[in-house]
Amino acid sequence: MYAIIETGGKQYKVQEGDVLYIEKLNAGEGESVTFDKVLAVSKESGLVVGAPVVSGAAVSAKVEKHGKGEKIIVYKYKAKKNYRRKQGHRQPYTKVVIEKINA
Repeated sequence: MYAIIETGGKQYKVQEGDVLYIEKLNAGEGESVTFDKVLAVSKESGLVVGAPVVSGAAVSAKVEKHGKGEKIIVYKYKAKKNYRRKQGHRQPYTKVVIEKINA
């Protein structure tokens, strides 16, 4: 059984026990979170696709930790104008473990 959920503007295919790195959530470490924007659920009887979401379906997960991704460098440059700007960025994330798919 799997589900397709939407969080942080992205879509993820999840199964029970999966570990996901998603956009940062406002939940403490060890807390449970529920994703109610379930776009599709695969059951033994077949695939149920929502329009746009499956009614009554939810995915529960546990927050493991918060962190920051690897640093990327943003470098702006204009030729012959002595214009250079270097900036780094680390995207915050939340690591979650999928516990249960309720459909």
